[in-house]
Amino acid sequence: MAEPAEITLQPIGVLHTPFRVTEGMPIQSARSNIPGSAEVFEPFSAGLEGIEEFSHLYLIYRLHRVDAPVSLMVTPFLDKREHGVFATRFPRRPNLLGISVVRLVSRDGNLLHFIGADMLDGTPLLDIKPYIPEFDVFDVEKSGWYERRAYR
Repeated sequence: MAEPAEITLQPIGVLHTPFRVTEGMPIQSARSNIPGSAEVFEPFSAGLEGIEEFSHLYLIYRLHRVDAPVSLMVTPFLDKREHGVFATRFPRRPNLLGISVVRLVSRDGNLLHFIGADMLDGTPLLDIKPYIPEFDVFDVEKSGWYERRAYR
């Protein structure tokens, strides 16, 4: 099998949050009531048309300050046991991509104000997608190691 071609992603904006360091930062947006904002760069601002009609958004971003090496086996924050990185949301991932579902509070031009910050200030924003319950909510039969996690 041939190596895949290199992929280049261009940030569409930057995320602003109160977090300068990871200590004290929520581990998931669903566990955060912290405000933040997404500043969408001017060349992409037309793509925000109609976004204020949605209550929640997916923010897809680059984990730009992960300085530890990529690891395929990790111990997630809520467990004591090691698991494959793709069975976790641990940040030491091959492509350093993060995703958060946040509650949109308001739009001010190219600035989106939200609740649910769980990312560092200055994080490069790669994409935004609306959260649509009909597409994004599933009845879950199992949730792996998380059901048996060490920390609750």
